[in-house]
Amino acid sequence: MSIPFWCLFITALLIYVAKIPVAKAMNAEAGGYDNQHPRAQQAKLTGLGARALAAHLNTLEIFPLFAAGVLMAHVTQMYGGWVDALAVLFVIARVLYLVFYWQNLHWQRSLVWILSLLCCLLLMLSPAVRWLIVSA
Repeated sequence: MSIPFWCLFITALLIYVAKIPVAKAMNAEAGGYDNQHPRAQQAKLTGLGARALAAHLNTLEIFPLFAAGVLMAHVTQMYGGWVDALAVLFVIARVLYLVFYWQNLHWQRSLVWILSLLCCLLLMLSPAVRWLIVSA
C-alpha cells in the first residue's frame, strides 16, 4: 500500500481518536454517556468537551477533501516524493490540530488547519501541475 493510502487510513482512524475526549466529556459532565440521545448531550458540552466535539466534527469535514486529493493523485498516476510528502504533512497537521484544539491554542490550531487544507488542495491540483512536480 502506498504512503498516501496509509495516510488516508490513519486519517480515517483520527476521526475516532478525536471522538474519545468527546465521549469522556459526555460521561464526566453529564453523569454518564446518554446513548439514547448523544447529539442532544453533545450540544450541552462546555470547555474541553465542546472543543473536542468541534475538533471531531472538523476531522469528519476534512476527511472527504483529503480522500479526494489522494484519489485524484492516485488515478492520475501522480506518485513520488511530492505526493507522499503532502499526505504525511497532512496527517501531522491533523494530529497537531487535534492537540491544539484540545489545549485551546487557537492561532496554532488555525495555522495547522490552513496547512492541512493546502495539502488537500495541492494533492487535488497535482495532476494539473504535473510538469512542475516531475521536474522537481
